[in-house]
Amino acid sequence: FRALDPSLRDLSFDTISGAGPNGASPHYRVSEETSLTLEPNSVYLVDSGGQYLDGTTDITRTVWVGPDAPFAEVKDRFTRVLKGHIALALAVFPKGTAGSQLDVLARHALWQVGLDYAHGTGHGVGSFLAVHEGPQRIAKSSGGQAGTDQPLLPGMFLSNEPGYYKTGEYGIRIENLILVEKREIAGSDGEYYGFETLTHVPIERRLVDTSLLSPAEVAWWNDYHARVLEIVAPQLEGDALTWLHAQCEPL
Repeated sequence: FRALDPSLRDLSFDTISGAGPNGASPHYRVSEETSLTLEPNSVYLVDSGGQYLDGTTDITRTVWVGPDAPFAEVKDRFTRVLKGHIALALAVFPKGTAGSQLDVLARHALWQVGLDYAHGTGHGVGSFLAVHEGPQRIAKSSGGQAGTDQPLLPGMFLSNEPGYYKTGEYGIRIENLILVEKREIAGSDGEYYGFETLTHVPIERRLVDTSLLSPAEVAWWNDYHARVLEIVAPQLEGDALTWLHAQCEPL
């Protein structure tokens, strides 16, 4: 499907396609020996991207494979990952702030219930260049990891990808690409930055526990999906368009 776009030059990386327990491995690569069938009532994670002349993409979505409703635990974990994703997307920070200083925003909701994930929250992304490209990075600062002390600057591309992984059962990750940009704040005492979200694809609403979301988080969700609908709907028709409208209904 990507090859239908004449600006495609290559894949960004080998697709991570994890069904059930395979999704619990953040960097899983499918093989004949380990591949699994998509089972009813399970979690499926897919992380993929393309190299286009106008940019490099990297996106992860986690979806529920029915037909039954998702069980409470996976909805709780998914929603906590979503809360972290939104917190980072909405972050406003002063000039000189490094990625390591923002990393806690994406983990806070998981930490509150004794959970975490063992990978960085965001990596630098090139524009039709490397999908992992420094010096910028959003991650825990430990042992002088490259990029974690690099101040974020306007024009830098990064990923926003908190997750949660339950060994042997399922994996969850929500990843969009974001761009650092200036924020004009009346009365501010200096230069402040924030993020523009560049990826516009619906997020799995069946896995959201709305009771865990604040009004500001619900507003972000609704605004994001309104923008998805605005951008993507004109490119679809028939069943695909019907599906998109259902996915983008306000919470």
